[in-house]
Amino acid sequence: MEQRQKHRRTEGAGDDPRAVALCGAVARLRRELALLPAELSDRTAADDELAALHTMVSAGNPDVARLRRSLLLITGAVGSVSALAPALTDVRELIGLYGDLPRRY
Repeated sequence: MEQRQKHRRTEGAGDDPRAVALCGAVARLRRELALLPAELSDRTAADDELAALHTMVSAGNPDVARLRRSLLLITGAVGSVSALAPALTDVRELIGLYGDLPRRY
């Protein structure tokens, strides 16, 4: 049953390989955060933002500014936990694939 749910969640990302990869990286970071035995004061905020990020990416065509804001919030919440660094780096690099923000003049 879990396999079907996982497939359904990724399906919403469409054919965009960036979205599929980002959904996978977000899921990995969420799992690693859940397994972390350390007490984190911002654990709930990080998990909520990861859930929002997954939903946004799964819906398709996410807003780059919103992706970067989510990354900032997640990094602020868990960025100092070295055990989460590889998974967080994956999320950051995959968000980077969505390109730069448009310049404001």
